[in-house]
Amino acid sequence: MTFCLGITVEEGLVGISDTRIVAGNEMTTGQKLSTYEIDGGVLFFMTSGLRSVRDKVVTYFEEALETCPPPNKLYKAVNIFADVIRRVAREDKDFLDESGLQFNIHVIMGGQLSGDATHKLYLVYPQGNWVEINAGTPYHIIGETGYGKPVLDRTLKYADSIHFALKVGCLAFDSTRISAAGVDFPLDVVVYSKGSFVLVEHRFEQSDLAHISTWWQERLRESVRALPSEWIEAIAAELSPTTRKLASCKPEDEAGAV
Repeated sequence: MTFCLGITVEEGLVGISDTRIVAGNEMTTGQKLSTYEIDGGVLFFMTSGLRSVRDKVVTYFEEALETCPPPNKLYKAVNIFADVIRRVAREDKDFLDESGLQFNIHVIMGGQLSGDATHKLYLVYPQGNWVEINAGTPYHIIGETGYGKPVLDRTLKYADSIHFALKVGCLAFDSTRISAAGVDFPLDVVVYSKGSFVLVEHRFEQSDLAHISTWWQERLRESVRALPSEWIEAIAAELSPTTRKLASCKPEDEAGAV
């Protein structure tokens, strides 16, 4: 499984990606985050899905960037990526289906190119269609989505600072890592500040963030202990013993049974 998280806030973008790759019984490490500078602009993308599909799509995408006029807006780069996905689907999908594998790639792409008035963040589906991630729900996860959503839904707002977005993003990753065996360190992080046309990135090992994970877990337990108990005591007072009677065979049914 995979955990890739893209966040957009007023100040810029945050991308967070794990590096664990699971193939059958084997677990390896591989980069799922790619960064590019294009004609004065910058973009990054993260992928989930079949690694073989991802690698072929990325190879074709890089070739397209080298041989075609550079896109001046991010949505145009997204369209190039979408066309590449469809090309790879035409080449490989039927063969994957015959092998019992699903053609599967989801992409989060963000950045700001020379013609963009501000930073952008997009989600691309395996069919090549895409949606923009914006202020209404300023994040999206691809891969293992369930465990990181609660902290993001409860805390993240588009008006938050980029540092706050990075903080809750790392906590969402930590929550996922604890509960999903297919997600783990090393953790790749990329940050883009609006209008800077510069991406900054770093890879974190588990030892780098272990103290944050411990702090977060202890604070969660303290918060539960500090939660007022009157409401749960009221609920407990309403509980009463209950049993469910099971139907039993009558003696005559047993005697007549063959």
